[in-house]
Amino acid sequence: MAITAVIFDYGRVLSNSEDPVAKEKMIALSGLDESALFASYWRFRHEYDLGHLNGITYWAAVARDASVTFSPEQVEDLIETDVLMWTSLNEEMLAWVVALQDAGFPTAILSNMGEEMLCYMRQEFGWLAHFQHHTWSCELGIAKPDPAIYIHTCERLGATPQHTLFLDDKPENIEAASSVGLNAVLFHSVEQLREDLEARNLLAGLPIPGKTQTSRA
Repeated sequence: MAITAVIFDYGRVLSNSEDPVAKEKMIALSGLDESALFASYWRFRHEYDLGHLNGITYWAAVARDASVTFSPEQVEDLIETDVLMWTSLNEEMLAWVVALQDAGFPTAILSNMGEEMLCYMRQEFGWLAHFQHHTWSCELGIAKPDPAIYIHTCERLGATPQHTLFLDDKPENIEAASSVGLNAVLFHSVEQLREDLEARNLLAGLPIPGKTQTSRA
């Protein structure tokens, strides 16, 4: 079945994994060990992505859960460092995005995202303007893996799920996307993506991932 549109997750798809320098800085700022910090960090992340928490209330929840107290200055630094931890871009994937857009394929971003990260991206990432649609969970009040967020994105993009490719790094999001008819592929690397698209006969007509040379980042 020919792919006519592509929807991308942001974190660990268009971006790289957590920046190690920012990650170490966050651990130091928190005064916690890595396992304790990130247990609490991820426990409240879904509420943050839904927009039920902002940066200040999110870090207050993390502190309570970890039985510590963060000063206002610490919270400000933690918010900034958290944002920077997710801003290392996957240049190979962005180059493929450019190739898709230049070839006329409609593209969208569908990402679970807190408002502080979103604000930074809108200020710093001019390449966002080349996507036909953005779905940000904190603005919609719905987050992956809720099936409604995939349906919403397809409708706004004007895409038929059965002819749309969706890429994400989390199995539960892939499963939910598949349940509404999307051609969902779990993303680990550009090489793996190319192999999986070929194996599923989804690459016909698409630019080949990893074969493009430029990005707008």
